[in-house]
Amino acid sequence: MYVVASDHGGFELKEAIVALLKERGLEHLDMGPINLDSVDYPDFGAKVAGAVSSGEADAGILICGTGIGMSIVANKFQQVRAALVHDSFTAQMAKEHNNANVLVLGGRILSVEQGVELVKIWLDTEYAGGRHQKRLDKIHQYEQEQIS
Repeated sequence: MYVVASDHGGFELKEAIVALLKERGLEHLDMGPINLDSVDYPDFGAKVAGAVSSGEADAGILICGTGIGMSIVANKFQQVRAALVHDSFTAQMAKEHNNANVLVLGGRILSVEQGVELVKIWLDTEYAGGRHQKRLDKIHQYEQEQIS
């Protein structure tokens, strides 16, 4: 299952992404917000990252004005690999090399069409594994060291 959220700066793009997930028949949950009223991005970033971290969701998509704030919030959660992407190459590499389980977009940086295209690329890209896995294992190790 995919979980999706934004702040007011990413609301329009979030709505288009939810429509894409519906169109593709992918199980998803829109975690808000429900309108363009100003909200605090950490609250919505934590909802998505928490769901991915706990295993309630397989992956998430977050959108704020630049994507920077949502990236910072999401990467505070165990097992979350949130990647802020701006173009087709970074969207592909986020999944192929880093197995990013949270995609982050800037709603004020990208047009709705660009953002939807980046989501499609991320959804359609397979994780390459191999030499990349040892690097993800190191990240997990560092994460575990912070817990103890």
